[in-house]
Amino acid sequence: MSSLLNSGGQCVSKSGMNAVTSSAAVKTLSKVPQVTLLFWIIKIAATTLGETGGDAVSMSMKLGYLVGTAIFAVIFIAAVGAQISARRFRPLLYWTAIVATTMLGTTLADFADRSLGIGYAGGTALLAALLIGSLFTWWRTLGTVSVASVASPKAEAFYWVTIMFSQTLGTALGDWTADTAGLGFGGGVVVFAALLALVVAAYYRTSISRVTLFWAAFVLTRPLGAVLGDLLDKPVNLGGLAQSRFTASAVLLLFILGCLYFFPQKAASRTG
Repeated sequence: MSSLLNSGGQCVSKSGMNAVTSSAAVKTLSKVPQVTLLFWIIKIAATTLGETGGDAVSMSMKLGYLVGTAIFAVIFIAAVGAQISARRFRPLLYWTAIVATTMLGTTLADFADRSLGIGYAGGTALLAALLIGSLFTWWRTLGTVSVASVASPKAEAFYWVTIMFSQTLGTALGDWTADTAGLGFGGGVVVFAALLALVVAAYYRTSISRVTLFWAAFVLTRPLGAVLGDLLDKPVNLGGLAQSRFTASAVLLLFILGCLYFFPQKAASRTG
């Protein structure tokens, strides 16, 4: 038969039924959260936690940048592996992976910039090139770098590699701005907050690609979090507030968990 009866007794052709099925299939859920104001608030808190938490392990616990990088690399691999293996969006798992990338980015950037002697400028340039290369490869392979398309293991792999480079770049860029450029931690906060404000203005007042603006904002939140973290825990004579890294990390972690508990996040919708 060329037609079937639907639940209401109406005749529906096979082609029409296929069209309905295809229409329902193209709108699925990705494994990343909807990009809302809450997303950006948690992202900034997570990047700040990455700075204070990374410094707590490498500096306060005196384990050094290399050992700290090894510890957070294991956590990063485990968290991202669990995230990719999950069948649907799980907010706690997703943000665990994000925090893991920020902590790994902190110790990895510090190891490259300070222990290897590349310097902030050299580290920033190298990581910027890696980030651009990751985005370009992702785009050439899948045809888009939109986070709404992150629903397959391949897309997720590109997504997390790109995030890893952006988090590490943000640490180096934040340190370069505060130290080499001489703006200090407070000055760095003002600079990156102003740049984020420009991205927001461009979102509402221009036709610039929303995907481009998303990644610009995503990258800029990392150096903002880096200088915020340094402002909290660095000594007063260096321009910081000399707060305990462990206390600051605990407060930030509780804030993130509170946001996730009281304001449940939904997965971003993905259209084909």
